Parts: sequence; C-alpha cells; structure tokens
Amino acid sequence: MRVGKITENALKRSVLKPLKTEYKSGVSAAVGTDCAFFEDKKTITSICPFAENISDIGYYAVMKAAGALYSQGVKPNQVNLSILLPEETEESVLKTIVKDALEAAKLCDVPYTGGHTEVTGAVNRPVVTASCAGVPCGDELFLSKPKAGDVLVISKWIALEGTAMLAKEKFRELTTRYPVPFVEEGMKFKNLMDIRKEMEIAVRTGITSAHDLSNGGVYAGLWDMAARAGCGLKADLKSIPVRQETVEICEFFEVNPYQLLSGGAVLFATEKAEDLVAELQNNDIPASIVGILTEGNDKIVNNSDETRFLEMPQTDEIHKILG
Repeated sequence: MRVGKITENALKRSVLKPLKTEYKSGVSAAVGTDCAFFEDKKTITSICPFAENISDIGYYAVMKAAGALYSQGVKPNQVNLSILLPEETEESVLKTIVKDALEAAKLCDVPYTGGHTEVTGAVNRPVVTASCAGVPCGDELFLSKPKAGDVLVISKWIALEGTAMLAKEKFRELTTRYPVPFVEEGMKFKNLMDIRKEMEIAVRTGITSAHDLSNGGVYAGLWDMAARAGCGLKADLKSIPVRQETVEICEFFEVNPYQLLSGGAVLFATEKAEDLVAELQNNDIPASIVGILTEGNDKIVNNSDETRFLEMPQTDEIHKILG
C-alpha cells in the first residue's frame, strides 16, 4: 500500500466494516471524524500515530490527538503515549519527546497519564502514538452528520502544521533563499495548532459538523466532509486561506499546500456561515467561507475560470520531504 493514511475504500473494507459486523451499534467510527465512541456516547477516544522524521514528534502527536476530540465537542481527560525507539537511540531523544509531549498536553489542558516506551529493531526512527479519551463538553455529542446545503467555513489558515515542520527541519536550506525572520515566522505556526477557542465559538454559534484538518491537507478534509455527508461539494480555491510563508515554502520544495498537513485549521459545515465567520473574526480568529455541500456526488473545486474534480485523498505532501 502507499505511504501515509490508507485510502477511504481500504478503510471502509478492512477496518470499518469488520468493526460494524463485530460490534453492531455498540461502537462507532467513521470517515472524517478521527474519533470513535461507545454506545452510551460518554466515552470518546482518538488516536494519532506520528512517524514523520521531525524533532517535535511528541508535541504534534499530542496536539493532533487532542484536537481530534476537541473538534467533535469532546474535552480530553487524559492522553497516553506509546513511544517506539530504534536501537542505539540516545536517552536525550526520549527526554525531548516526553518534554514536547508535556508541553502540548499543558497547552491542550489534558493530563499526560503515562503509556509505554520501548526500544525495538522494528523501527528505524521514533514512532510516537498519542491516545486521548474524553467526554462531551456539553449535553450533546458533536459527532453530527453534515448535509447538502451546508456552507463550508475554514478557521485560521491551511497547511500551518506542515509549514511549521518544514520551516524548522529545513531551516538552513530555506534561509539560502528567504530571510531568516521569514522562515522563523513559518516555524511559529506550530503555536497555532490549538483549536479550542474556535470550537467553543462554533458550537455556541451553531454548526452542523466540524473536521480538524490534518493528513492530506484541505483537499482531504473537503473530501472527508462530503463523504461523511454522502453528497458532493463546490469549493473556491481562491477563498481557501493560506499564509504567504506557506506559499513560498511549498514553492521552494515543490509541494502542494492544499495537500499538506493542516493541523490548526478546522473545516466547519454550517447553516449560519456568515454568523460563524463574524463571531470568529470578532475573537481575532481568521475565518473564510470556502464552499458548499451539494446534492449528488460531484466534488468540484473552482479556480477562477478553471474547474477540476476533487480526487480521493492523496498521500500527504510532507512525506516527499520528511518521509
């Protein structure tokens, strides 16, 4: 199989179908939620494995696992880490992973309660898996289903996560073309991954569904949202918010920002798009209307006079550079 997340069809055939056959309605997982819940909907879990060849692996694993829960209206009450290290790993590497994981846990207001650490010949670089569990923030679980007619809104900017990784891990290369402050600004995007504030505002304003953007970038997120709704979509490429630092860094490495890790941004489906955008902006959170869910199955992205059909999620662009 290809590198990165498995395809939607493989997920349905080999993971979701056996789960539903075995447990009927007792547990549930779905495309585009990154969460699973038990029948009473009081125990919600998420899991995020991270194997990218980066120095902040503990930080990103925890932020993504916690973000998956927060994006569904769930407050994490614990995070556990499984850390697999290659042979000959220095203890300083382990200390850094745990320190970064603790930093993220504090930012997300979730206790780091333990886990498992092992040195093994089965991996050739650190592999960190963060597992979060939590309970709904309010009376209702927010794993609701989007529908045709809902308008699509994105908070902050796409590809923040991937940009921050590339800026830090490839700092020297990038500073051969761009000024140091420019690249350092890209590195700071790591600090924008907390999505709690926009989720609080979104739930209060009224939304149908939410999806934290991550692997595969905004294109994967749009596809997942439409797949979850069982319908099509129309999106405007020029309306999708992207920082100039991201554009330049992606151009340097010849990667597509629309298929790059996008933790820190949330894709909302809502009947109250203008209200949501206004509330987010009033709270200093950038937000943009980017499209709409439509009847049928066509998933269309418009770019000025050019129209293209969105393809099934592809391997994240980060693997081309840091894989």
